[in-house]
Amino acid sequence: MKISVIIPMYNESAIVTDTIRTLTGYLESWCGERGHTYEVLFSNDGSHDDCGQKAAAWIKENPLVHGTAVLVEADRNYGKGHAVGLGMAAASGDFVLYTDCDLAYGVDVIGEAALLWQEYGCDVLIGSRNLSEDGYAGYTFMRKLASKAYIKVLCLVAGFRLSDSQCGFKGFSREMGQAVFAENRTWGWAFDIEILLRSLRKNAVIREMAVKIINHRESKIHLVKDSIRMMRDILKIRKRLKEEAKNK
Repeated sequence: MKISVIIPMYNESAIVTDTIRTLTGYLESWCGERGHTYEVLFSNDGSHDDCGQKAAAWIKENPLVHGTAVLVEADRNYGKGHAVGLGMAAASGDFVLYTDCDLAYGVDVIGEAALLWQEYGCDVLIGSRNLSEDGYAGYTFMRKLASKAYIKVLCLVAGFRLSDSQCGFKGFSREMGQAVFAENRTWGWAFDIEILLRSLRKNAVIREMAVKIINHRESKIHLVKDSIRMMRDILKIRKRLKEEAKNK
């Protein structure tokens, strides 16, 4: 099995070197022990800092044994959905997943996800903070409450039932991942919703796995402003998908 890990990044100069070192160190060990291979795709979303240069320098100076690390870059800042899509298009693994540059859910979750994906035989594997008691460990009460309410509202508006649609850890078979991201037209924070709706349209088998936040940092999401924007995006997504269905 070959695993592809996509790391979307925007102005991550402060952490990118530690991230690539930690991530490749884990994958070298995990894949080496099991006879698997891997690739890490750092997808630079038009950053204004030097995170792309730092990633490229580390890759050049540190040869790997069981896998590869590559940098893909957008010509400007489009949004996280575009960055993940750019990485997805370039991925060659059997199982392709994405997680944030801060490795919020740790690295052990990658191996766990790969084994579960093989066991389940599913098309999409979604991390969920709501499947275990410690999924929100370290969150303040208000942030936990806001996150849970936010997810419920999003799922209600989008029209599906998943316990944590906005978790930043998701995996796909390469075929399904590349198919749905090729059709995705939402590049902001709501891109997960469009990807999941498109997966359901393709009759994808979707499973969830328990994850928890290990590395905490301040969220880049502005609760009120981005919530309003996401609601607007979801309504646009639903309208677009309905129009596409009519035109088929």
